[in-house]
Amino acid sequence: MHFLSEDLEDYVAAHSQAEPELLAQLNKETYQKVLLPRMLSGHFQGRVLSLLSKLIRPASILEIGTYTGYATLCLCEGMQENGIVHTIDIKEELVDFQRKYFDKSPWGSQIIQHLGEAVDIIPTLETKFDLVFIDADKENYLNYYELIVPKINKGGIILSDNVLWSGKVVEPLKEGDLSTKILLEYNQRLNNDPRVETVLLPIRDGLTVSRVL
Repeated sequence: MHFLSEDLEDYVAAHSQAEPELLAQLNKETYQKVLLPRMLSGHFQGRVLSLLSKLIRPASILEIGTYTGYATLCLCEGMQENGIVHTIDIKEELVDFQRKYFDKSPWGSQIIQHLGEAVDIIPTLETKFDLVFIDADKENYLNYYELIVPKINKGGIILSDNVLWSGKVVEPLKEGDLSTKILLEYNQRLNNDPRVETVLLPIRDGLTVSRVL
């Protein structure tokens, strides 16, 4: 679903920071070789993630849902000089693809890949994070959130992607649609949770910014 017309989306992208060359290559190869390339953050949202990271200046980043690593590299752009990124994904076939682009970037040695279920991996991470990006299976968003809040430094930021879910969050809930049901609960939880302050931005498919108090 396009929340803006395609002409306006093109205008927005054209009047935002240009896409770095390495990310343009990653974008192109993802569309050529990987299933479901629509999952890629892409140019405009990638520049939003980059700018937010530059404002936050995180020393430690957690990403839940790596896909091909586009958003990972965008978040790295604002990371402190000796910062670390932990990124988690379940798709073994994408590990080498991710690593190829990570190692082409300035942050290859600072990106730690984790393969497996995030609900199992997150409790093993003995790190307090400044920035967390959630962009994985929607059915587990509430579980991820409860696992990560205690692991975030005060003032840290949680970014949650796809929270508008192609507009399904304002449509009648269809029987058996667990993803939309969970996202509705998730959006309500973030809005009412006294541990955070939250704003939902209508960027692409919806991006929530939550600051831990």
